[in-house]
Amino acid sequence: MTGPLLLGVRHHGPGSARAVRAALDAARPEAVLIEGPPEADALLPLAADERMSPPVALLAHAVDDPGRAAFWPFAAFSPEWVAIRWALDHGAAVRFCDLPAAHSLAMMGDPTWSDDEDDDTDGDDSGEPSADGRRRGLRLDPLAVLAETAGYDDPERWWEDVVEHRAAGPADPFAPFAAVAEAMTALREAYGHGDNARDPVREAYMRLQLRAARKEHGDAVAVVCGAWHVPALAGKHTATADRALLKGLPKVKAETTWVPWTHRRLARRSGYGAGIASPGWYGHLFAAPDRPVERWMTKVAGLLRDEDHPVSSAHVIEAVRLAATLATMRGRPLAGLTETTDAVRAVMCDGSDVPLALIRDRLVVGDVLGEVPDGAPAVPLQRDLSRLQRTLRLKPEAAERELDLDLRKDTDAARSRLLHRLRVLGIDWGTPERARGTGTFRESWRLRWEPELHVRVAEAGVWGTTVLSAATARAESEAVAATALTEITALAERCLLADLPDALPLVMKALADRAALDTDVSRLARALPALARALRYGDVRGTDTAVLAEVATGLALRVCVGLPPACAGLDPDGAAEMRGHLDTVHAAIRLLPTAATSPAASVSPAATANPDGDGEAEADAGPTPAPSPTGSADAYAQADEVTGRWTAVLERLARRDTIPGVLRGRAARLLLDDGRLAEDEAARLMGLALSPGTAPGDAAAWIEGFVGAGGPGGDGSGGMLLVHDERLLALVDAWLTAVPAEAFTDVLPLLRRTFSAYEPGVRRTLGELVRRGPAQGGGAALTEAGAPGFGPGLDEARADGVLPLLDLLLGHRQPDDDLVGVGR
Repeated sequence: MTGPLLLGVRHHGPGSARAVRAALDAARPEAVLIEGPPEADALLPLAADERMSPPVALLAHAVDDPGRAAFWPFAAFSPEWVAIRWALDHGAAVRFCDLPAAHSLAMMGDPTWSDDEDDDTDGDDSGEPSADGRRRGLRLDPLAVLAETAGYDDPERWWEDVVEHRAAGPADPFAPFAAVAEAMTALREAYGHGDNARDPVREAYMRLQLRAARKEHGDAVAVVCGAWHVPALAGKHTATADRALLKGLPKVKAETTWVPWTHRRLARRSGYGAGIASPGWYGHLFAAPDRPVERWMTKVAGLLRDEDHPVSSAHVIEAVRLAATLATMRGRPLAGLTETTDAVRAVMCDGSDVPLALIRDRLVVGDVLGEVPDGAPAVPLQRDLSRLQRTLRLKPEAAERELDLDLRKDTDAARSRLLHRLRVLGIDWGTPERARGTGTFRESWRLRWEPELHVRVAEAGVWGTTVLSAATARAESEAVAATALTEITALAERCLLADLPDALPLVMKALADRAALDTDVSRLARALPALARALRYGDVRGTDTAVLAEVATGLALRVCVGLPPACAGLDPDGAAEMRGHLDTVHAAIRLLPTAATSPAASVSPAATANPDGDGEAEADAGPTPAPSPTGSADAYAQADEVTGRWTAVLERLARRDTIPGVLRGRAARLLLDDGRLAEDEAARLMGLALSPGTAPGDAAAWIEGFVGAGGPGGDGSGGMLLVHDERLLALVDAWLTAVPAEAFTDVLPLLRRTFSAYEPGVRRTLGELVRRGPAQGGGAALTEAGAPGFGPGLDEARADGVLPLLDLLLGHRQPDDDLVGVGR
């Protein structure tokens, strides 16, 4: 070696990684400098740990502001990772030489130093390049410029042809780097530092580190960095000038650690500046340098077979042949991702892009998640979370998966508490889903671990050293800071689900204080459902909710008092909003515990078989609740009073003419569903609402409230009500046919909104009833209630038309028989 070995690479390029390994084997340097934050030098020996499995990333965050963080990802096919492992395996000194993270983190968000948060491009930018080789944000994309110069319109395709598909290296292992350095030198002469204000500072620090390494090891030093930086490191610059560039840089206290990374986060679409479009494909090229196309097609076939697609060995053979033919026709040295994708689409997917999307997601990108040894530095909260994940057998995975929990089981209940506590801390590892089946003891979650969650854990570390203590402190802080009643009620619900008993007293006090001062019925109505949902989980989780029940019932009583006056004199928009409050309050009051459903009354010795099938009995109600404190009986008695008061409120709303039609109709419907309004009385109220003296718009609003979709379920069950009660359908039909032509246009949008929410089967059944028409061939048949209904008769002539075809299908009639005019 006649000087330091400058190995300019493309981050996450398998061709670059193989070339770096060959160059290092040939040069045998004593020291290797890697582009990365020097604060992580102490973490480099962990790369040799057998439990370290890439993809991994260095995470650096500001100690005083953990949300200010940056990642330096490494895959198995990253040249930097290959260089680190080579140095550790061969006893060479290895350290990072890029600008310290203390400065990089301090520069974040400062337009003086960066026009983009992604500071490390080196030809791998996430944006689309323009004609002059620049991408969005005026950042230079060197690969785009070189590809355009070579006559390519796709930088990825050019890079694959000249680097990734050259499996056999040249006789001179340093030749590729010399060529890349020459190209980058020409680009730097034309574009300078590419409008990136941070690059000159970074390169000045790299030169200082290179001088220090040469002073210790002479010229037996190798530098592995982005190819864009090679001309700056090879040029002549004085140490004095470099130190002047670094003088006065902003600085923060930073900490670094290794964290698992994913192939999905390496993908270009993830937003990482040095991302690549196909990490799974590149990983395959690196792991299978011989016969890569054949091995890739075998992987694709295995995936499609696992998804029940009929793929045979013949498909694999033909796909390989087609990919090779396409590469020859296009003048490429080897079939690339474009050719293999085209071949797979044509041969294995029958021209469909649907299975091709699965291949891209699972193989081209992939869900590989790396692993980091336990010895890696971590904040105390991360260590506690890792311990809980091992104890509860909840392994973080990059692939999205569903988790169904049975809260009657201790392990599942503990998993639920952990996931809810993490949500309190803003760590959304799991997203709650609608539980399958029935029963309040079921929970469903959708889990997916993203690398960014490590940053969220570091941020949450300011609240405590364990998940429980941190979630408790965060909940208490939110309770003090919250100003809206709905915020407090939502927080109380989260505290109960997360089982934070130490935070509940402060949250309950804040809730009671805010509820006592709030007089707006709409805000009270929005706050009540969260409390009712929280109470619903009390028995299963074994949480004492008597205090919460007292607050919830008091809130419900205030809603009962203030709702009727608030419903009078509303315009259509206000009435529509109040209808939503009516539905949510009704659903919430039905969930409030009464004397019959209190914990003392709900504990039953009845047991069900253990779902695990081990033959042991398991209490259906879960853990026995703690004894209720004094005053809880009064709370449950007050809940009984709320139910009666609410029924009286609905009856007043249903019969008061000054209330908007949509609210009167909805109140009548809720009473009917609860069995507190007789069907005959419901028909009478509808007859009054649809009488000739009622304005068509008001009548249509009443119909929307009574049979329209919406409410807590939003299931459009009003359609089924009309299907099973033909008296009500006949009333609606008679009113609709009597609407004057000049008013029909005004009520049509409201009616369309009402009936379009029904399920297709319900709409079809209603259409058949209307087509059948009233009974007795056109006369309205009077039922016992005196309301007209629809006759059950069939159109025999239309029914006769299908009988000959059925006879033919069943073999009762010959094909040449006359099928026309055959009666029954």
